[in-house]
Amino acid sequence: MAELWGMNPEELKALMLSWGEPAYRAKQLFKDLQRGLDFDGMTVLSKPLRERLKAEIPVQPVTVLEEHASKEDGTIKLLYGLADKNCVEGVLMRYHYGVTLCVSTQVGCAMGCLFCASTLDGCVRDLTAAEMVGQVLCANRLLKDSGEHVSRLVLMGSGEPMNNYENVLRFIRVVTHPDGLNLSSRRISLSTCGLPDGIRRLAKEGLELTLSLSLHAPDDETRKKIMPIARRYTIQETLDACRAYYEATGRRFILEYALIDGVNADPEDARKLARLLKGYNCHVNLIALNSVKERSLYGANERQIARFIEILESNGISATRRRTMGDDIEGACGQLRKKRLEENG
Repeated sequence: MAELWGMNPEELKALMLSWGEPAYRAKQLFKDLQRGLDFDGMTVLSKPLRERLKAEIPVQPVTVLEEHASKEDGTIKLLYGLADKNCVEGVLMRYHYGVTLCVSTQVGCAMGCLFCASTLDGCVRDLTAAEMVGQVLCANRLLKDSGEHVSRLVLMGSGEPMNNYENVLRFIRVVTHPDGLNLSSRRISLSTCGLPDGIRRLAKEGLELTLSLSLHAPDDETRKKIMPIARRYTIQETLDACRAYYEATGRRFILEYALIDGVNADPEDARKLARLLKGYNCHVNLIALNSVKERSLYGANERQIARFIEILESNGISATRRRTMGDDIEGACGQLRKKRLEENG
């Protein structure tokens, strides 16, 4: 029953009917669940139904264990607690157009990318759709007093979304449902290390998500050094799947590229990347690497970043530098969870 928050109205209808409740209760319950109300606050429901819900579902799927606010830019780092004592992270980022929440899809990650803290202890388990919805609801409760709410989602927290495909798709269907949070799928970005089969499958779902590929290298040999997935799929295989996604959805895809000094940030790397991407309808999102103390990788300097962008743009490749946020609170996903695990032994 902890999956209540991940159910769609039709599934809730079946549950309500099995409890002897009228079918219309399902829509009422779905709306109140997505508003983040506790059962006592669902006054549109009958008292006996609220009492039964409290008795059968005593634990919320997600709670906030820690909250860290940046003094620099208003970014908020959240450590979420799950019912089984595991924890995951999220990041609230304020922009002029609204508030974006970075959502985790797994506890930890099995992909092993050398620049990412989320992979340090591997993947513990997949998150359920309810646990992903719970992250959004916790964030909305936090924002309520300021009159804000989450308006965009990026599935870029811990985990590889394609390795938890069914739960991720269920989550997206729930948060985009018109009777719930009613988020536009165009305001949801899904980031993947590059699993071609998953990308092609996603292209057939009828959604208008923004697909973000974690590329981080201009050639296969460089990518193999920092991303184990490159030993399984070539860049060309992955880009072909991204092209198929664009052709099916009409949505330009994003290439995430973290600039790592001495690895992928030289002018020749930029020229290689420009040649690689010629003819693709894509945009390169350049990232100043967040250093992870357990890794001996360091971000490129400002001069290198500016030169890299200059080379891409002079070769007709759309590129911008992603705004760095939350540096003073270790904004990169995985760092806060790792710290808590170390403190708890």
